[in-house]
Amino acid sequence: MTEDAVHRAALELREAYHTGAIDPVADRLVPNDRLIAYQIQEINTAHWIAEGRQLVGRKIGLTSPAVQAQLGVGEPDFGMLFADMAVAPGGAFAAASVSQPRAEGELAFGIRRALTDPAVDEAAVSDAVEWMAPAIEIVGSRVRDWQIRIADTVADNASSARYAIGDDRRPFDRAVIDALTMELFEDAVRVSHGPATACLGSPVTALAWLARKMVEVGRPLAAGDIVLSGAFGPLAPMTAGRHYRLAMSGFADLVVDCAD
Repeated sequence: MTEDAVHRAALELREAYHTGAIDPVADRLVPNDRLIAYQIQEINTAHWIAEGRQLVGRKIGLTSPAVQAQLGVGEPDFGMLFADMAVAPGGAFAAASVSQPRAEGELAFGIRRALTDPAVDEAAVSDAVEWMAPAIEIVGSRVRDWQIRIADTVADNASSARYAIGDDRRPFDRAVIDALTMELFEDAVRVSHGPATACLGSPVTALAWLARKMVEVGRPLAAGDIVLSGAFGPLAPMTAGRHYRLAMSGFADLVVDCAD
């Protein structure tokens, strides 16, 4: 695939934030693999940073073995989190600001020191976590009707859009993490639920994978970064005018509104 074609795909995805969802880009990537898709993601990451957006962390996606099998991959993916994507706990975001929004219940980590070892293990990663808190990731796809394959979602910044992190932030505790469960409600109706173990067996396993991957691609996690673990349960479509509440065992509830 030519460099021009890669840059054209990156531009199309950037413009889709303003003009609306586009046809899948995977159909145009030859070979159709995540390596080229990550090149597209990195082009847009560098573009946004150059424009002044503040990179504040990463999100982990595809942490469910079932979803990995569906998309034909054997590992998760990752995307970039920018400061302007944050929604305050108890706050709201405009439905129209996210392309085809869906919600996931996750765990957020605050990183207190840089992780630069390409072979960092779970013990070292655990020692680098300053806090943990419940999070709602609001994903959105710039690909029409969520008709995505692995290259589509990776190129599209792992379908990142917005996120909210609860104020109830607690010290890292591996035993607590692995016993967590979450329920996500739309108004009074439960729309998603699941255990922490649905996230690669443990959110800590997912975090260690990400830390190593970030060193490999040249964007290692830094002190002050935040990381979203990946979902504990299935995606839930979001509707304008509805209220969303994440109940995670042992933590205060986290709520956000999807505004008209």
